[in-house]
Amino acid sequence: MRNQITIFTTILLACFAISPMARAVVPPPDGGYPGGNTAEGQAALLSLTTGGFNTAAGWLSLRSITTGSFNTAIGAGTLFANTADRNTATGAGALLSNTTGPFNTASGAFALFSNTEGSNNTAVGDSALFSNTTGFYNTATGRGALENNTTGSSNTATGLSALDRNTTGEQNTASGVFALAFNTTGEGNTANGYGALLSNNTGVFNTANGFHALYSNTTGSGNTALGYTAGSNLTTGGDNICIGNDGVADDAAVIRIGRSFITATYIAGISGKTASGGAAVFVNSEGKLGTSTSSARFKDDIKPMGKASEALFALKPVTFYYKKELDPRGIPQFGLVAEDVEKVNPELVVRDAEGKVNTVRYEQINTMLLNEFLKEHRTVQGLKATLGQQQKEIATLIAHIKEQDAKIQKVSDQLEMSRAAPRVASVR
Repeated sequence: MRNQITIFTTILLACFAISPMARAVVPPPDGGYPGGNTAEGQAALLSLTTGGFNTAAGWLSLRSITTGSFNTAIGAGTLFANTADRNTATGAGALLSNTTGPFNTASGAFALFSNTEGSNNTAVGDSALFSNTTGFYNTATGRGALENNTTGSSNTATGLSALDRNTTGEQNTASGVFALAFNTTGEGNTANGYGALLSNNTGVFNTANGFHALYSNTTGSGNTALGYTAGSNLTTGGDNICIGNDGVADDAAVIRIGRSFITATYIAGISGKTASGGAAVFVNSEGKLGTSTSSARFKDDIKPMGKASEALFALKPVTFYYKKELDPRGIPQFGLVAEDVEKVNPELVVRDAEGKVNTVRYEQINTMLLNEFLKEHRTVQGLKATLGQQQKEIATLIAHIKEQDAKIQKVSDQLEMSRAAPRVASVR
């Protein structure tokens, strides 16, 4: 520090020596003291001994400093108890309680008022970081920003009352009026936008970007919200992602994207890209995505389909074209009409959020087709078995007939031989 003071003094004196002679002001400036110190105001710099390049302007400003240097205090009571170096306080009561904390900057009445040992803090605004005592690396910009912080560190608050109630929470970033205003001990939160994460008090590692994003969250952690009022309905649930969606109060580990009035969704990198071994994705009328699960552990009342699949025989497959606003290219389509399917079996159609028939559960029809195929297959297999048995019986019968034919032929041959044999007359 002494070397820095010496260098600083040398540079200033050199600059003064080479500067052109200036006309002296009348009356001459007062308040100048040895060591590059300046003091104006009752008891300002009263205790200074060897410190240099301090500036105190105001009642009791820098009152307690003895050997500290490079401090600037402008305003009544600014840096009153300070003994450390390189603090800057502008505004009545700014950094009033600071004792040994260095590298602090306070601009605004009562900014960093309670700070004692905290260092590297920056407070701009009336009462910003007012209660901070030993917290460090905090930045508060705005009236009441981080006003109640005491020992929390590495917080950044920009905006009126941003992180206002924070006490010991650390590594929070709030940008916007009332952003994270009620946070007390929550850590690692990021809020950008008016009222973003306003109600959060102990939740950690939340990220909110947008007006009133995650507005109602209190203890939920690991939530991410992006957009106007995104996740504003979430309260205590964690690990949710809301993008342009208000969320649901009791959600936990849920992703919600977009609002109900969204008319189309385009996602690149899916069409034409193979996902080998995957499962088809379905969407219900509420917009929930998922795959069909087939394990027995997800099912109740399992029994054979039986004749239920025979409803397929009443279905009427058709060809058609989608309306031009849906398919401008006019690609020929093959399928079913949902209203016709509903008449055959209402369980084979999907309805929209208003309860109207929307489409056909083709995957269920495929399973029913499989059941009918298996029934026909079993019938064919039975017929094959019967035919096989009949073929065996026919073969046995043919063999028997051939055996009989052989015997008949043998008897016939014997008869022929007996007829052809010469007769010998007896001699008397």
